[in-house]
Amino acid sequence: MRHVNDLLAFLLELVALAALGYWGFKAGPGVPAKVALAVGAPLLAAIAWGLFASPRATITLPLMGVLVVKALVFGSATLALYAVENRTTAIFFAVIVVINIAIALTSKSVVDH
Repeated sequence: MRHVNDLLAFLLELVALAALGYWGFKAGPGVPAKVALAVGAPLLAAIAWGLFASPRATITLPLMGVLVVKALVFGSATLALYAVENRTTAIFFAVIVVINIAIALTSKSVVDH
């Protein structure tokens, strides 16, 4: 179960980056702004994730810090989907993220103890 949940977590991370890129393309007022937002938003999220939230993060944070970074990235992706009129998708994405993180925390605490 843990490996399946880890795979789901990775897929959710990819969806978050795609959602941020899609939002950037839709939100920009002109082509240069669309490209900058479509590239910049997911790039910033990926950098934050790599630095603080990935399993091989450059900077090790306590669990609460990692959860804050994940909440910011996944929350931004959810809001991005909501902002581009994909409300049902945004809600579905948020629910799956919460379930995934809850399973990860539960399985981690079981393994650690």
